[in-house]
Amino acid sequence: RNSEYIDKKSGVSARLTISAYENLISNAERRMLINGEKRTFVRIADFMGIIPAITGKIELVYEGELEGPAKVANILVGKAIKTLMIQYFPDPEKLKKTKGVNPYNEITNWFASGNSISLVDNISQKDYQSVLLSVPGLKSVVKQFHPALTENQQHLLMEFLLHGLAEFSQVSKSYLDNGFAFKDMFNSLFNAEFNEEDDDEGYDDKNRY
Repeated sequence: RNSEYIDKKSGVSARLTISAYENLISNAERRMLINGEKRTFVRIADFMGIIPAITGKIELVYEGELEGPAKVANILVGKAIKTLMIQYFPDPEKLKKTKGVNPYNEITNWFASGNSISLVDNISQKDYQSVLLSVPGLKSVVKQFHPALTENQQHLLMEFLLHGLAEFSQVSKSYLDNGFAFKDMFNSLFNAEFNEEDDDEGYDDKNRY
């Protein structure tokens, strides 16, 4: 309701949270059936499934209409993750202003070395864990600040931490058709600029004659 894109007079439908919860659980259950698993656990990637529940139950102001309901819904989810991030882990922005050890350095340095990962929403629990554990430092940061978690809770917070770091521009997050890709922020910006130049050159070639 506090978003600048939401019409505060019309507000948000009371059904939004119910529909979002149902979609979230359905997404997790769908993955369980696809992989033939007996149990499942909600992941951060499952929140892609709540986007339709949000878009149909919020009233947007003019700026929100320009952005589009789906984009606004993704922005709202991202801001929620950013707000929760500093409740579970140290604030990355405050760490920049101190001379202390940054617990995220090992993670961000790994991505800065050219590494990347993709987390799609339909991968098995085993593959999900394997992808998260492939990022050095991710598990140790979660254990440092939340030592009493179960294994599944630990993996959820590992995924959450990646999304949180992306919201604070420590790593780059891009949307896939069915999940997310994480890589270094600088390399992502460089590639985007390079692609834009390619597009411009292609446009010039087509319109040169």
